[in-house]
Amino acid sequence: MGQTSRRAAKTRERLLKAAIAVFSTEGIVGATTREIAQVAEVSEVTLFRHFQSKDQLLAAVAAHITALQSEALTHQDEWTQDLRRDLLAYAQLHDTMLEEHEALLRMFIGEAKRHPDESLQVLRQYFLPLREKLIAYLRGCVERGSVRADVDVFLAVDQFTGMLLAGMLRRHVVPVERGYDRDRYVSGCVDLFVNGISAAITPSRPAS
Repeated sequence: MGQTSRRAAKTRERLLKAAIAVFSTEGIVGATTREIAQVAEVSEVTLFRHFQSKDQLLAAVAAHITALQSEALTHQDEWTQDLRRDLLAYAQLHDTMLEEHEALLRMFIGEAKRHPDESLQVLRQYFLPLREKLIAYLRGCVERGSVRADVDVFLAVDQFTGMLLAGMLRRHVVPVERGYDRDRYVSGCVDLFVNGISAAITPSRPAS
């Protein structure tokens, strides 16, 4: 990569970081390309050389975050195939990603009704790559016999990631003492999830 290309890549990175900061605080409508350029310490003309519009920049922000997530979970063949250990590693990564972009995610969730198209696009781009990787992993576990064959992996993944998302939001929205810390919450979600899907555990049935 030549010096010009490296300089362009660094500028793009600064713009993406600035966009994340501004979108997080100002929202979709309130964020302006002028403010984003100012935070990135470049001219607005430079911003438009990299991104033709605010919508394109918004999409690039989602793609940037998604790429970081996907890279972290690319090598599924390196997972240990120990169900709890792998899910704990996944949950810790997912929780870290949620925490790092808490303000941005909270903003999109809050604006979902007012700006459904933009919010839905970003939330899909953010969550789908991780969701698809966990679905693929659990399908492999079903084939290996460590997860029950009757488990709906699509439903199970949404329930699992929903617990993690709820925990992250609760930490920031209602910061009260609950008798457990962040690590214990994540570990507890994993234990609850594994107990619910593991083939080694017979699920209880309601009395007829």
